[in-house]
Amino acid sequence: MAREFMHHVPLAKFHPVLLTCLKEYDSRMLSRDISAGLTVGMVALPLAMAFGIASGVPPESGLYTAIIAGFLISLLGGCRVQIGGPAGAFVVIIYGIIAQYGLSNLMLATLGSGVILFLMGLFKIGGFIKFIPVSIVIGFTNGIAVMIGLQQVKDFLGLTVAKMPADFFGQVNTIINNIGTINPWAFGLALASFLIVKFWPKGYQMSGPQWKRWLAHLPGTVVVLVLSTIIVTVFGLPVETIGSKFGGIPQSLPSLQIPDLEWDTAKQLLGPMITIAVLGSIESLLCARVADTMTDDRHDPNQELMGQGVANMIVPFFGGIPATGTIARTVTNIKSGAFSPVAGMVHAITLLVVILAAAPLASNIPLCALAAILVFVAWNMGNWREFLRLRSMTLSYKATLLITFFLTVIFDLTVAVQFGLVVACVFFLMRMNNLTVVEPVTLPFNVPDTVEAWHIKGALFFGSVSKLEHVTDPARITSASAARIVILDFTDLLNIDNSAMDQIEVYARALHRHNHELIIAGASGHPLAQLKRTNIAQRLGANLVPNMEFAFARAEIILKEQDEKAAAKRALLGGEA
Repeated sequence: MAREFMHHVPLAKFHPVLLTCLKEYDSRMLSRDISAGLTVGMVALPLAMAFGIASGVPPESGLYTAIIAGFLISLLGGCRVQIGGPAGAFVVIIYGIIAQYGLSNLMLATLGSGVILFLMGLFKIGGFIKFIPVSIVIGFTNGIAVMIGLQQVKDFLGLTVAKMPADFFGQVNTIINNIGTINPWAFGLALASFLIVKFWPKGYQMSGPQWKRWLAHLPGTVVVLVLSTIIVTVFGLPVETIGSKFGGIPQSLPSLQIPDLEWDTAKQLLGPMITIAVLGSIESLLCARVADTMTDDRHDPNQELMGQGVANMIVPFFGGIPATGTIARTVTNIKSGAFSPVAGMVHAITLLVVILAAAPLASNIPLCALAAILVFVAWNMGNWREFLRLRSMTLSYKATLLITFFLTVIFDLTVAVQFGLVVACVFFLMRMNNLTVVEPVTLPFNVPDTVEAWHIKGALFFGSVSKLEHVTDPARITSASAARIVILDFTDLLNIDNSAMDQIEVYARALHRHNHELIIAGASGHPLAQLKRTNIAQRLGANLVPNMEFAFARAEIILKEQDEKAAAKRALLGGEA
């Protein structure tokens, strides 16, 4: 049974894009990849730590994720230049899972999401992600950006708060109640860090003297990390650091950790698993599409999901958190001249070398500087101009975006996406219903009044099948003025579902019981296939015609046959009398 199922279901071939790239690989391309990988590694260093801390785990968890998952996503993925690792979109999700289920269950949720991602790619679901409305994507992305920014207020201002709650109102209430504990040193350092990151020139945009171009090639986040650490170390500023909160970063490789697998616990984590998998697939495939437009390339969405799945199945065993494709690091990779996934693998190796060689130096990194980096990430992450454009958008777009945004902020991403999809579907059904038209056809002068015709345009499905109720009303069939022949013109009908097919079948039988006839004209494509599949085409026989001219000709033949039968019947009754 299972073998027969697998035979009929088309599965994606597991073929990482790296294998294709290596066929034409040379030393020049290797040089480009190494240079890009080193650059992205420097960019990823502060982000990985910041995302780890913001997610409620130690900074090394973010680094381990960037190293292990980043290497595996590049090795096994379907995009040449995508960089994988911890992402801002996951911060709110991970923080909420830890708050509700605990850190150990985050490992199970990450592992389960990896399995789901791999299966999504294996069964070729990658291509379906593009059907998620852009209003939902913008809504939850902006909502996540707000939550990331809100979570950083504590460290940005240096507030004395033991632990921030996970929910929106709890965080706002905590900030208001502790605003008097603001640390001016932390706030000043955070503000300066934010301004440096925001206005630091981009290396690929810089021109002028060689030293300026070299300086601009240093990522602004790395500059902030180095300068803030030096300032705190030299002047002994009273601000919270990685060392004071987490005891520093281990100068060693991550150790293998086996999570406790319990079925009852796994059932509770099904929702978080699906949330991580869906968000990860959306983020990674959107990032891959951005990379395609910048490199004139085309990624393999199913292979990308399988690569992401393997990475998320392995990384929790080494203390990592969920990983996905990251737009900022991918763009940096492209701008730095990357050619193949080797650049992403070099980026992971770079981070590993930094951990092994310079981990003790991270102890004095101030948390307020990392908070400033994440505030900048959240600011760039949000598509804020879309709110200004809402006044010119349709009601469905406005409602879907705003509902998804507010539910993401107030509740969580799972609820937001579910409600967003429901709202989008409702508006879609309304739109499709409005586009579906069932109207009477003006008959040629030589067609008798005992024939009526209806032109159906658009799509007949459960949401628009009510448009047929007037035509198929039983009272019209039994009335004295009922038409003896009804023609349904399917020429402009694009699609028809089982609900509409069932109503037409019942209508055809009702007509037949009263010695009336149904003719269907112009059916093609999906409607014709549906008519054949439900055996309506076979029962109609000669009454299924290619166009309206044939329909009128067929109606004339049927009327003549009916008149002849009626005359023969009257003659027979007269003879018997």
